Amino acid sequence: MLQAIVRQVHYDQSIEAALGKLEALLQGDYALSKRAIGLFLLQGDAEVERQVRGQEADRFDAIKAVVSETQTGYSQPLRYVIALMRQQEAQNILAGALTWAGERRRGVAERLSRLMMNPITGWPIALLTLFVGLYLFVGVFGAGIAVGFLENHVFGNHINPTVNNFFYDRTPGTVADLFAGDYGIITLGLRYAFAIILPIVGTFFLVFSVIEDSGYLPRLALLVDRMFKGIGLNGRAVIPLVLGFGCDTMATVVTRTQETRRERVLTTLLLALAIPCSAQLGVILALLSGNPAALGIWAGVVALVFLLVGYLASKVIPGEKPSFYMEVPPLRLPRPSNVLVKTYSRMQWYFGEVVPIFILASVLIWVGHITGLFNLIISGLGPVVGALGLPHETASAFLFGFFRRDFGAAGLYDLNTAGLLGGTSLVVAAVTLTLFVPCVAQFSVMIKERGVKTALAIVLFIFPFAFVVGYLLHLILSGLGVTL
Repeated sequence: MLQAIVRQVHYDQSIEAALGKLEALLQGDYALSKRAIGLFLLQGDAEVERQVRGQEADRFDAIKAVVSETQTGYSQPLRYVIALMRQQEAQNILAGALTWAGERRRGVAERLSRLMMNPITGWPIALLTLFVGLYLFVGVFGAGIAVGFLENHVFGNHINPTVNNFFYDRTPGTVADLFAGDYGIITLGLRYAFAIILPIVGTFFLVFSVIEDSGYLPRLALLVDRMFKGIGLNGRAVIPLVLGFGCDTMATVVTRTQETRRERVLTTLLLALAIPCSAQLGVILALLSGNPAALGIWAGVVALVFLLVGYLASKVIPGEKPSFYMEVPPLRLPRPSNVLVKTYSRMQWYFGEVVPIFILASVLIWVGHITGLFNLIISGLGPVVGALGLPHETASAFLFGFFRRDFGAAGLYDLNTAGLLGGTSLVVAAVTLTLFVPCVAQFSVMIKERGVKTALAIVLFIFPFAFVVGYLLHLILSGLGVTL
């Protein structure tokens, strides 16, 4: 029978002395040993602090004083110092249990792993991953081939004509408009959800699951850590930011994994401002992929805004600077079963959470058109989009974008198909829509995660900022005589 050997980790003299003081001060009844509670306190665990505050009200100030005094002896956060000591203890145990027959040879996976984290080779690998995964698979295949088949053939030739004939032949025009016509639940809401957004989101979730299961995400985090430090974040922020290319709403929830409130607010701001969701990104890639210059301008402006706003916000938002350490798992070939299960679970979320929002948006658009409210808002946005050199019909795409980012992008898709947007105006519209206010779902999650004041402050900054950037881009392109 195998028996587990419990081995207590011995830390350095300062931490052991602090643990002794904490054990003496802790007099409450806890599920863990007092030494374990002391270690959690030294590492700043919020839940344990809350429990200790409740049981040690008279001694809590003295407990916090011990933690603060111990921290002054180290230049790194105590959680980082303690983690390093535990790793060293694990190495000591491993050294006594294993012997190497000879010098270990580096395999292909380990050599590739090092190349992914090396700045010289890592960035080309990252760009290649983005090109193949996002541009070719999501943009060309998902947003191009799959969307073209579902949009033009399935809905355009079969479903929409059948629905229009059925409702307009059998129901009053106002009721028929709820389900059919230009803004109906079926002909607009479900068409956007299944013909335009679903193939794009599905292909992105598939790519993201492959990247996630391979172990590439932690290596990407290490690669971008130094750059992210310049905008007040660390490499760990790459996880919610990359996930934001799938859905910014989901990614806003994932910001919980970041250590400080400052990092969470910064990441939430950048997600709301400069990270297009997969459906919005896919539609924009499909619209601009035939014009490399237009695509390059769009990507360059959005990337510049991401870095500039991140840098300036990191100087304004108070809080401690981020530290970063991450365990890197082995690099491995993705398992098809894992990839399919992850993709399936995320697609379940899409159908359960997003499709009802598309239906609700169609109903609200129908109500807006019946009451004239939408026409009033679109008329109010007319001078704004006109200043950007865009046709007044573009205002409807921005309005729809508030209900769903991808709803707005799909509106641009329709306007482009109708020939209302040229190359230059399409770039300006794509940049402005990308930077435009987050959709209702993301805004509601921002309120839940960051609070009403922070969420409103972010939106009140983003709304005018997006149009200012679009206006400046229009002036620059027009002034230089650029035609796309």
